[in-house]
Amino acid sequence: MKYIGAHVSAGGGVENAPLNAKEIGAKAFALFTKNQKQWNASPLTEKSIAAFKKNCSDNGFLSGMILPHDSYLINLGHPEEEGLSKSREAFNDEMTRCQQLGLKMLNFHPGSHLNKISPSECLRRIAESINIALEVTSDVTAVIENTAGQGTNMGYAFDQIAEIISQVEDKTRVGVCIDTCHTFTSGYDLRTKEVYEQTFAKFGEVVGWNYLRAIHLNDSKKELATRVDRHHSVGQGFIGMELFELIMNDSHFDNMPIILETPDDTIWAEEIRLLYSLIR
Repeated sequence: MKYIGAHVSAGGGVENAPLNAKEIGAKAFALFTKNQKQWNASPLTEKSIAAFKKNCSDNGFLSGMILPHDSYLINLGHPEEEGLSKSREAFNDEMTRCQQLGLKMLNFHPGSHLNKISPSECLRRIAESINIALEVTSDVTAVIENTAGQGTNMGYAFDQIAEIISQVEDKTRVGVCIDTCHTFTSGYDLRTKEVYEQTFAKFGEVVGWNYLRAIHLNDSKKELATRVDRHHSVGQGFIGMELFELIMNDSHFDNMPIILETPDDTIWAEEIRLLYSLIR
């Protein structure tokens, strides 16, 4: 079964996110559990936690179909100790928030070397950061999102993701979220059935399907291998509609959150209906 949704607003409190998801006909959703543009945030209140869980239950959202995203400020591979320490502390807090909300995953961008350390050292720091977070939390899986490779961002190549996972001690609590826009602009083609199958065969070989936990389903405003992260609405970008039909009919993507991060939130409900209509 396919569980499709979008990254919805949690404005006014995390308890509002499931209500916003319900309004667009979603069966899954993503959210920020705190302001993604600030380092610090007030702790979640018991009232807010209880309301979030009730709203999820009342509207039929399973905890495993909710994909929180961490702050964009966090860099788990930061080359400087101060930045690394600050990022790790913030990431641990976000993992704890997920645990408090009864959520099973936290999605994050791996990190960047900022041209100050080697890529291999950056990957080592990312894995070490994950290990620290898993030690201080329980029941929450750290879900690595592949990147477009913009700037000095790591995690754009499948072998980089595999290298991070190889250094994570508890492999039962690490996973991967594939972003289709990032995949395409990092250099893996997805436009036809033939190249789609080649790309995901490569993913299965290098990373392993057993690590796949979620997908961010986006078209791209930039062309193949441009290493630029610019999402587009379904079927309106350089990837095109065939990808979306292929994913809707691929059992590899059953029973996991399929999350739209497309730029026009006014058509999310329409996009969700369109995607469900593609299922044969």
